[in-house]
Amino acid sequence: MTVSQTPSTPPTHTPTGVLRQLGRRKSISAMTAEAHTDAQTAQSGGLRRTFGVFQLTMISVGATLGTGILVILGEAVPVAGPAVWIAFVLAGITALLSAVSYAEMAGMVPVSGSSYSYSYATLGEGVAWVCGWCLVLEYAVSVAAVAVGAADYVNETLRVFGLELPASLTTGPGLADNPDGIINVSALVVVALATVLLMRGARESGVVNTILVFVKLGILVFFAIVAFTAFKAGNFAPLLPMGAAGVTAAASSVFFSYIGFDAASTAGEEAKNPRRDLPRAIIFSMLIVTSMYVLVAVTAIGARQWQWFEGAHAPLVQIVEEITGSNIAVLLFAVAAVLAIFSVVITVLYGQSRILLTMARDGMVPKIFGVVSQRTGTPLIGTLIVGGLVAITAAFIPLGELADATSIGTLFAFCLVNIAVIYLRFKRPDLDRSFKVPFGPVVPALGALACAFLMVNLGGRTWIVFAAWMAVGAVVYFTYSRRHSVVGQLSETDYQTTL
Repeated sequence: MTVSQTPSTPPTHTPTGVLRQLGRRKSISAMTAEAHTDAQTAQSGGLRRTFGVFQLTMISVGATLGTGILVILGEAVPVAGPAVWIAFVLAGITALLSAVSYAEMAGMVPVSGSSYSYSYATLGEGVAWVCGWCLVLEYAVSVAAVAVGAADYVNETLRVFGLELPASLTTGPGLADNPDGIINVSALVVVALATVLLMRGARESGVVNTILVFVKLGILVFFAIVAFTAFKAGNFAPLLPMGAAGVTAAASSVFFSYIGFDAASTAGEEAKNPRRDLPRAIIFSMLIVTSMYVLVAVTAIGARQWQWFEGAHAPLVQIVEEITGSNIAVLLFAVAAVLAIFSVVITVLYGQSRILLTMARDGMVPKIFGVVSQRTGTPLIGTLIVGGLVAITAAFIPLGELADATSIGTLFAFCLVNIAVIYLRFKRPDLDRSFKVPFGPVVPALGALACAFLMVNLGGRTWIVFAAWMAVGAVVYFTYSRRHSVVGQLSETDYQTTL
């Protein structure tokens, strides 16, 4: 296997002071030039530009659609009651406020680092590291959390044939409702298969993902039609049995289901026309995902009273089974649900590997994550490492803890992107923007505040996990990243020439 190392070797100059290095920025022109060079130089083994706006939209939809409805809905309904659809709307509005900021930044900084690169160009290395560390939490852990939910749908598929996985193989240890759990085999297999597919190449992964996106769009529309045949308006009364606090708490939790819309922004170096297509893909995907979530949530509540969802496993497939009484319908839905989860795992793992590639290029993480195979045009070794770690996490850690930890890291990263948009509007109004957030800095400011509000509504344990993750990140930065940072190691003269 022929490979090349994407990140350049850091200069040997003495590092600058801590505070000064934390504030050093990497210029947008340097980022785009670096990405262009890697893509065009034959010896670089760079990422290949194969995606148009349709494929980019499918990446974002694939990374997002299905997670909240297939996995989280059963946990959100007991918290919000019939108003769970309002929780999805609130979370969707919050995500949309940040999505338009992502769209503006993706048009200006068309590289693979997503919000990590945006922060590096605006708020400096220190904030960029925090953002990148949050993205590691967001992408890697969200993949594991989604994969955990695959076991329920695999079991629903097997039950059609009178079979079922042993309790020891459906969850990791320590789950109260399954004290016999040892390992989640379904999650392990789903992540392993997605990792192998991603290692084969971005084009192949994109084709498979597009097919799977249409499968899950079809199955969710099918569910809505079936559920509507048993629709009862009375199931929505009372609308707010848990009060407004229940809705906002559920909104904070189901925000997890919008994680992934930013996946297109990690494909900046594999898009044919990133400045034009990335903003479009992000907005299109948000409209598709929000519409489907609200449709399915409304029809699910209309078909069953909200108390029914308490403790329900794979609630959508159970509703289909109870209404149709058809094993064939249950089989098709359960299989499609597994495929939908597989689609999410593929695209989010894809995004994680590209973010780590960009961070490796900057010296923030070990160079091994930036090694790109000339044969496949993918960060082969980095994908294998990430996939292996995620597979282990999914196999042994329950869903709830993963979902909430992911939400807080994501919300924090989204806050930083909104702030970056505001910063550049005032600092660099001259920059060419292929998409501009409407109403100036007002919308990104609202996006940052909305993210902060949802963060506040997350539980105390989630904040403890987040604080611990940030503490580990600080140790990694000061013991490794600061000393290997390409920008941080530049001499003052060299640094000035990069601005």
